[in-house]
Amino acid sequence: MHMGVMVLARALCDGVRKSVVMARWRPGCPSWVRQGEALVRGGVRAPDGRLLTVETSGNPRGKPVFLLHGTPGSRLGPSPRGVMLYHQGVRLISYDRPGYGGSDRLPDRSVADVAQDVTAIADALGVERFGVVGRSGGGPHALACAALLAERVTRAAVLVSLAPRSADGLDWFAGMAASNIAEYTAATTGPEKLAASLESRSAKIRDDPMRLLAELRRELTGPDRVVVSDAGMRSLLARNFQEAIRTSSDGWYDDVLAFSSPWGFDPADIQVPVMIWHGTEDVFSPVGHSRWLADRIPGAIAVWQLQAAHFTAFRVLPDILTWLLTGWWARSTEDHAAAEGSRSR
Repeated sequence: MHMGVMVLARALCDGVRKSVVMARWRPGCPSWVRQGEALVRGGVRAPDGRLLTVETSGNPRGKPVFLLHGTPGSRLGPSPRGVMLYHQGVRLISYDRPGYGGSDRLPDRSVADVAQDVTAIADALGVERFGVVGRSGGGPHALACAALLAERVTRAAVLVSLAPRSADGLDWFAGMAASNIAEYTAATTGPEKLAASLESRSAKIRDDPMRLLAELRRELTGPDRVVVSDAGMRSLLARNFQEAIRTSSDGWYDDVLAFSSPWGFDPADIQVPVMIWHGTEDVFSPVGHSRWLADRIPGAIAVWQLQAAHFTAFRVLPDILTWLLTGWWARSTEDHAAAEGSRSR
């Protein structure tokens, strides 16, 4: 087994994310509970009354960073363990996007709608300024925060992100896995069929949480096979997927539609520091999408990692968090990463 993956599996959340001290929540917020030794989980109301299910981990006095999950995904998605976050000085905030896990649905939402939810959570936590990182389906949402919450976002990072469906000059489906091509094609040609397909798949995943991983395995490239071959990682991913669709496939469906529709902002308008990371062998969000984004976001730092793919993004989260807090990017020689950008930020 690859030693890096073994270390990662131990470093990532092992089923319960632990926080050293219970966070303080403002009066009027829905109840918050503690699970395990010190897991913090509870609800925040969006301006329209929707419930957003939120978790925090790491150092409650650390610098706040929002971690936006993938598609499908939930607040239980892979992240560094609480003890690592604590020593890194990170207060990690994650939540279920509308329609996933314990968060109420927001029908017909756009990518830009994430800004109002992140604002509501930050206000409830008493957080004024924060970093934001999004992986896969969380990438476009992290960019939305950077574009629309510039006065509050310190830095933004996107890992293995998609580009807008209308991206000029981009062959959007080039290098993409057949399952994703079918999914995103149906979003524009047959949304009813897409809804039925995702609900059927979700029902089977509820019965067998490992099912989605089994489906994906047929399309994994070599680097992703290494990551997913670890039993601890598979268990963590299965738990994440199961929580995402435990009540319905609505969040998954709404994400796919949102990515296939106008995002509600122009990435070229982003002014806060942005880092874009992508594994060059990714077939779920091909690297061409991030190259397109890097060409359009002013001053973006782009990192293309060779011999890496979609799930390899979990391995770089600690370094990404360091960059979000300090602006310093530590690249090990074994990563063979190439960093590009118009200037260091």
